[in-house]
Parts: sequence; structure tokens; C-alpha cells
Amino acid sequence: MRITNNIILHNTSNNINGNKINVDNLNNQMSSQKKIQRPSEDPVIAIRALRLRSSLSEIDQYYEKNIPDAESWLDVTETAMLNMKDIISSIRTQCEYGANDTLTTDNRKTILTQLEKLREQVYSEGNADYAGRTVFTGYRTNKKLTFMENELTTSYEISQKLSYSSIEEYRYYGNDVEVPGSEFDILNGTIPDPASATFDRIRLPYGGIDSITGTDGNPADETTPSTVIGYSYVDATGVTQTDGELTVTIYDTYDSWLAASGNGTYEIADDEAVFIRDTGELILGTDASATLKSSKAELDFNYTKTGFDSGELRPEYYFNCTNVTDPANPITYEKYDADGNEIYQDINYMVAANQTLTVNTNASDVFDASLGRDVDELIDAVQRSLDANQKVEDIQAMMKQEQYASDECQAKLEEWLAAAQKEADYADDNMQKLYNSYIGKCDEYLEKVNLALTEVGSKGQSLELTKNRMSNQQTTIEELKSTNEDRDLSDIIIDYTSAYTAYQASLQAASMINQVTLLSYL
Repeated sequence: MRITNNIILHNTSNNINGNKINVDNLNNQMSSQKKIQRPSEDPVIAIRALRLRSSLSEIDQYYEKNIPDAESWLDVTETAMLNMKDIISSIRTQCEYGANDTLTTDNRKTILTQLEKLREQVYSEGNADYAGRTVFTGYRTNKKLTFMENELTTSYEISQKLSYSSIEEYRYYGNDVEVPGSEFDILNGTIPDPASATFDRIRLPYGGIDSITGTDGNPADETTPSTVIGYSYVDATGVTQTDGELTVTIYDTYDSWLAASGNGTYEIADDEAVFIRDTGELILGTDASATLKSSKAELDFNYTKTGFDSGELRPEYYFNCTNVTDPANPITYEKYDADGNEIYQDINYMVAANQTLTVNTNASDVFDASLGRDVDELIDAVQRSLDANQKVEDIQAMMKQEQYASDECQAKLEEWLAAAQKEADYADDNMQKLYNSYIGKCDEYLEKVNLALTEVGSKGQSLELTKNRMSNQQTTIEELKSTNEDRDLSDIIIDYTSAYTAYQASLQAASMINQVTLLSYL
């Protein structure tokens, strides 16, 4: 093959240009430390880079955003539960003090003060929020668990299933003494005989009930003599029946019930019940209570309540109910389905590929609706004891006053004192027994909170394992991505030096080609 000067020049130009391209590529690699600048340079590296970057972006979303968000949610939840546990433990401690039969007036006042402070905090932890989202209210994260202010016109129709397992014994007292204010009152006033009676009851989470709805579908209050509520039960063959009926007489207050009894004490027909609107209590006759217990009855109890105090639980988080504040626009909430199964409103976080974690806990799993009512009754019991003992002291002080020194006044005051002392004895005995029984209730509430804490702890452990796995995956993908895309700077410098040397050599070789021509041989 004949090699001409033009061929040599063309090849030399191509070689120089190739070396320049190589130097330029290596110069770009040195600046960016990347293997390629455009996909066309190496499609395999480009496609692998896209896949690795997509995987890394997904892992970063889990590891740097979703998992920390879930961790924070669980931390807020756990803190609220721990605070709730401390509150219940403090209430239990006061119950232990109150169960003591050697309490002084100062001791009772101390218990009262402590309980009143604790009552304000009972459900406040249920309003805990993370980044403006309430953590115990299911999907309604923009709403609080409790009413944040007194809502006197807010009205709910509430459907609640009452169980035989909720039946408890409770003592009722009446015919309280009113300390006479003058000699005329001492001599002519009617000296009451304090009454005491014990019945089984089921207490609603709310007092101040407007009306209850009977099996006839009509609302009944004190203006209605009585109504009938239905219940289901297990018969002797073990089959569940739904035709149970309980006759209920409705009263506004304990006083109206006592007055209707007529003989100075509380009375209920053995196979019937009494409902007190003021306290929200279904009080059972002896036979009625025994029947409900033995047949494992479940009562379908529907009632209406208007007016809620600040700090009271919102019904929608515990029961099927309808907000009928605006009758034209009722708002219905469902807590249980038609089969009685709880409807869970789970808030799930995607913490890894195909892996979700439920971060929220339902309020009903932590904050028992009865706890607030229990504390109210504990406060009422100690206040009643304080008031009753104060009446004894007031009458004793009157007996020492000169204006009541006559034999007639002294004799009457002795009768007044005996009645007041009987009331005080009832109140002290009730306080001691009530506080002693509520120690066990507090233990049940603590067990409920501890169970919820255990569940949150399990979620936290699971999340920690996932976090570690995502961290390892992130490191692995980043290494693979770097291996695929990046070049080590020292390697680039070596290659660049070689390429530049080759480029310089090609230039030097090209400069010497044209120095010899045909004329040099003439």
C-alpha cells in the first residue's frame, strides 16, 4: 500500500484529535469525578445510575423523613401515656390515704385539694399533639379529645352498650342535716333522720342527661313516669336472646327519688330500675341486678345529653353518636359497626418498601371514660365528709353558747347533734369504703395504660429495627451508586497525566513529519 503525505497528515490529525478528546474527557472527570457526563458516553452506566438513584431516593424518603416522623409520633404518644400513668398513680395514692380511718379534717382537706388538681389533668394528656395533629383522635387529628371550653348548647344523641360486667355496688345517702340558725329553728325545726341504702348500678360516662330512649323509640325524662329499655341475654341453653326488657323509672336527682320513695329511704321495685338524670346512673333493683348478671346481659342504652363542660370527653371517640346541636344538619359518628366491632382509625406510615406501621393509639385504649367520673365521686365523698363533720362541730359550738343554754334548747341540740353525727358517721364510712374500693379500680386503669405502653414500645422496637435496616440499605446503595458513577481522583490524575503526555508526544511527532520533504534529497 502506497502511503502518501496526505495519508500521514490525515492520520496524524486524527491521532492528535483523539488524544485531545481523551485529555478533555479526563479533564471533565477530574472536575466532576464522574465517569460520564452524558448517557451516550456509556448507556450501561447511565441506566444503572438511574435505577440506583431511584432506589436511593426512595430509601432516603423512608430513612430521613417517614421514620423520624413516626418516631416523633410514638415519642409524643409514649410521653402522654407515661404522664397519664403518673396521674392515675397519684389518684391511687390519694385513695390509699382516704381509706385510712384515722383521718383528721386537715387530712381530708389535703386529699380534696390534691384530687381537685388531679381532676383537671385526668384527660388533658389525651389532647397531646404532634406537629399540630392530635395523636389520640384517629383520623380527626385536627380535633381535641376533650371539649376545650364549656359548650352549653351542644347536644348529642348517644348509643351505648351497657354490660352486666359494669354493674357495681354503690351506697346512697339522703335526709342530710341542715344546722339550725336560731333558737326557733332549734325548737321547731324538723330533725331529719339521715338515710342510707345500697344498690347495684351502672353509671354512664356523663351526668346531666336530658332523656333516655325506650324500646318504643320515644325519649323519656322525669315528666314520663317510666319507660322500658331492651337488652340481650344468654338463655339457659346458651343461645343469645334479644327480647329482654327492663322497666325504668326516671328521676331528676337523688332528692326527687328519695321524696318519691315516701318512707325516708331510697326504694326500687325488685325487678325494676331507677335512672337519675343528674348523675347518669341506672340503679337496679335486687332481682333486676341478679337477672342481668346471671344472664350476662347487654343493654342497648340510648340517651340525649345537652351541655358539656370543659375537660369532658367528646362522645364521638367512645360511642356511636350523632351531634344534633343543629337539627337540620346532624353529624353522625360511628365507633362500632353493626356487629358491635370497634372501627379502628389507623394512621399508617410507610417506613420501608411494602412495610407500614400504625403509629396512632385510640383514646379509648388509654383514657377510660369512667376515670373522670370516679375522681368526681372521690371528691364528692371527701367533701361530704368534710361538710358532715363541720355540721357536728357547728352544733357542738352552739351548745356552748349562752343564748342556747336553756334546758329545752340543750335537749333539742342533743337531738340535732345525734342526727349530724349519724350523717358524719355515714359520710366517713362511705369515704373510707369508697376510697378502698377505688384502689382496685385505679389498678385496672393502670393495667390498661401499661398495656397501651407495651404496644407503643413494641412499635418503637419494630421501627428501630426497620431504621437500622434502612440505614444499612442506604449505605449499600450509596456505595453501589458511587462505584457505578464516580472515579477516584488519584486514578484520574494518573490517567490524565498519561493522556496529556500522549497528546504532547503526538504534537511533537506531528511537528517532525513535515520537516523532511522531497527537496531534501535533490
